[in-house]
Amino acid sequence: MRADALRNRTTILDTARALIAEVGPEASMEEIATRAGVAVGTLYRHFPGKDELVAAVMAASVDGIAIKINAALRRAQAGASPSQEIATLLEEIVDDTATLFAIKAVTGATTVDQDAERAATDAFAHLLDLARDAGQIADDIGVDDVYLLLSTAPANLPRPARGRWLALVTRGLTTAPRRLQQRAAP
Repeated sequence: MRADALRNRTTILDTARALIAEVGPEASMEEIATRAGVAVGTLYRHFPGKDELVAAVMAASVDGIAIKINAALRRAQAGASPSQEIATLLEEIVDDTATLFAIKAVTGATTVDQDAERAATDAFAHLLDLARDAGQIADDIGVDDVYLLLSTAPANLPRPARGRWLALVTRGLTTAPRRLQQRAAP
């Protein structure tokens, strides 16, 4: 792909993501093209329809999350606090998820690149191992637990609510004593 075509594609994806998150399913291809500063024909050359555009936006979002996970893992391997990297990562993922929910609402799309998701999951598991080894999170916390927590994230609520959710979740992941565990045991 030529450099200008790649720039146009990137601009279109970024604009579509922001516009769909802002206005929802009503975002039209014409409005996306206008805001991206490209002709409608250019948009349709890259993406024949809205479904293809939304699928590409979702794929780019999943790739972006995978990049963030790998960067957090590299920082933790270089000596940063793994639990702090996890907390920062959760905040970024919840913010990204808020946008993804709006995007999924456009077409009901839920599929993602399985290889990218698997690579991100593996990197996150390694990050959790580092945090466990450092004694920063409970020994029984795994990737599935984090996914379960993320499924409860208030992605449709404003940032302050998401911040409170993050504070509660982070507290729950740490190795600090938990009185609730004692009461909740059967």
